[in-house]
Amino acid sequence: MPDPSNSKKKAVVVGAGLVGALWTVFLARRGYQVDLYERRSDMRAAGYVGGRSINLAMSVRGWAAIDKAGIREKIEKVAIAMPGRMMHSETGELSYQPYGKADEAIYSVSRGGLNLELLHIAGTFPDVNFYFDHRCVDLDLQNPTITFEDTTTGLLKTVEAPLIFGADGAFSAVRYALQRTDRFNYTQQYIEHGYKELTIPPAPGGKHRIDPNALHIWPRGNFMLIALPNADGSFTCTLFLPFEGAVSFEKLTTDVAVRDFFDRYFSDAVPHMPTLIDDFWGNPTASLVTTKCDPWHWQNRILLIGDAAHAIVPFYGQGMNAGFEDCTILDTMYDEYNGDWSGIIPDFSRQRKPDGDAILELALRNFIEMRDLVGDPMFLLRKKIAAWLHEEYPDFIPVYSMVSFTNIPYHVALHEHDRQNELFREILALPDIEANWNGPAVRECFERWMAESAGL
Repeated sequence: MPDPSNSKKKAVVVGAGLVGALWTVFLARRGYQVDLYERRSDMRAAGYVGGRSINLAMSVRGWAAIDKAGIREKIEKVAIAMPGRMMHSETGELSYQPYGKADEAIYSVSRGGLNLELLHIAGTFPDVNFYFDHRCVDLDLQNPTITFEDTTTGLLKTVEAPLIFGADGAFSAVRYALQRTDRFNYTQQYIEHGYKELTIPPAPGGKHRIDPNALHIWPRGNFMLIALPNADGSFTCTLFLPFEGAVSFEKLTTDVAVRDFFDRYFSDAVPHMPTLIDDFWGNPTASLVTTKCDPWHWQNRILLIGDAAHAIVPFYGQGMNAGFEDCTILDTMYDEYNGDWSGIIPDFSRQRKPDGDAILELALRNFIEMRDLVGDPMFLLRKKIAAWLHEEYPDFIPVYSMVSFTNIPYHVALHEHDRQNELFREILALPDIEANWNGPAVRECFERWMAESAGL
């Protein structure tokens, strides 16, 4: 089948969020006329307003996409390096845990700020047409048309769409149309926790009130607070807390209850949060959902990307990175298939699906690590041993480094997570491991594990 957009080189992208905006840039650079539809109003005119947005941690996969799109310089201006995480105990003690080697870091970026920048970049291409306040209401799967409602007027518009990319998020209208087809598999699951955005404003003079070159975490067992730095001197904080239970959002019903909760569990953060009460009531409590579906495409002319295909929880900082990596892979496949979408679309769907499922599982596991384990002495010892093994045996890559600092497929990282758990169960059970964490017994255990892994 020839490229269905070959005569006009035209594509419809549904969703002008991060992935939709970036993919529009990729398509425009390929010479496509792109019609980009978004149900929300044009944030370029309205400006970005916070309240329901978790700051993003850009890692290698995200930067690879930014590089490939040729826009790294613009994005670097608003990114802050975080080479490690700073743990805050209940009594205010600080402990720093590097993420990887000295030159490795993840980067804090504002979701809204990044989205704005990507839309501005997309708007520099003359063949990109924006349609904001347009809600997708129907997708004709038998004919290449898609219908939108202009939410400002109520008018319906049906357009020809021989090539459609659904980048419209976890509650994708494009995916919903595919869900009604035969043999389409779909699952959705909410976790018990919700989240609320809070703020640490800049100190007088515009400086950061706490260390800007770290992702700050206040782990408290079944819940936690995190803070990521912004270029303006502020921090975007996110409280992750169960909706119901003894310690939960349902218990925080008054100013006094909110203040008492933060004074008890996050006492060292409170002096830096003068707008805590206003932020708590002014910003919504949002839920966290994961989705899986299969296949990600329809008839080689409709493809789901980003959260529309694989929505995950934010605890590995990989939601945006995974969506951006979708764009990188698709753009690479465009060359491999000489622009033939009839080959690209089903092959991408088949290849990428295991990675979408894997990063979903890894993100759920990392939530447990962040809220429960980061203060555990044996967990910290494991991290220290893993870093040492990585230095001594470069072929050994800790799973966090594999996910954040390489482009190794997520499904490989998930497999390695299981294997490395087995390795460290054995290592941490060695006699006097705290004193001999880099001794010959650890080497022997590790080398035996490596030999067994290689089938020797």
